[in-house]
Amino acid sequence: MAQATLLLPARTRLVGQALPDDVARALGRSDRSDTDAGERAQLRRQFQLVPDHWPIAALTRQRDAGDAAGARWLRADPVRVSPDMTGARMLAHGESLGLSAEDAANLLPALKPLFGDAGMPLDAPHPARWYLRLPLEAQLPEFAPVDDVLGDDLFAHLPHGDAGRRWRALLSEAQVLLHNHPWNAQRVSQGKPPVNSLWFWGAGALPDFVRTGFRQVKGNDVLLQALAQAAGVDASHAGGEGGVDALIDLRHLRNLDLLCRDALRPLLEALKKGELDTLTLDFEDGGLYALRREQRWRFWRRPLPRLDAGRPDHVPA
Repeated sequence: MAQATLLLPARTRLVGQALPDDVARALGRSDRSDTDAGERAQLRRQFQLVPDHWPIAALTRQRDAGDAAGARWLRADPVRVSPDMTGARMLAHGESLGLSAEDAANLLPALKPLFGDAGMPLDAPHPARWYLRLPLEAQLPEFAPVDDVLGDDLFAHLPHGDAGRRWRALLSEAQVLLHNHPWNAQRVSQGKPPVNSLWFWGAGALPDFVRTGFRQVKGNDVLLQALAQAAGVDASHAGGEGGVDALIDLRHLRNLDLLCRDALRPLLEALKKGELDTLTLDFEDGGLYALRREQRWRFWRRPLPRLDAGRPDHVPA
């Protein structure tokens, strides 16, 4: 059965404009429901991991270096923090720092002895993604995802208690090394943000299996590409048009007119012609819209004027 699913941003990021008439009619006749919100929940609706866990570091490590098997991995990503009255606020991380291979080559040698002596080698197969390799049996505290920390007080998200004491100490030492590093002074003199801290997150080992119902995955997101690779699915950059048996990542879109013109209308036409059996719109806030060709006979349902006007109970108006 030919299917296409669009990964979309939260509906609140696309509202404010009325839906075109043809799209409003199709969505008004769709099966609508609401489920768990958030990036993790959205991706886990499309990929099943066995055992059921979410080891982001191991998945992206396998994509970046192909050597993730046989170890537990932890991202130790470069970040920029700025002190304020209550602590230190994370202002940027990873790719938003604009790091090059030269940056990593200059900064990592200062940090490698610190983590190497602790039994966890540090390296960076990608300048924006740094990794710690740990034994499979290593016990780790709970680490907050980096996106949850961005813009907030760094110290409010550090692991607590005895389990987190070692990691708080390692972070503190790493911050001192980075703060005093001459390469950071050079970056600042060039108008670039300093790399003055790390953030530990995404711990885990590779899953035994990753499954998905799609033959193609289209998108630029690193984690999405890593999941597709683990599932043995062709992953490519997202284009404007959709395809069949495809998961298409459009979470970067914010313009409703663009979404309707370049994605929804071509796919609705494919649905109408019978080239597509099911089209699913999966929003990051948990909204799901399932569209099928036979829904065209639901003529009694009113068009959906806006994306935030969805009613999962389907009570006819």
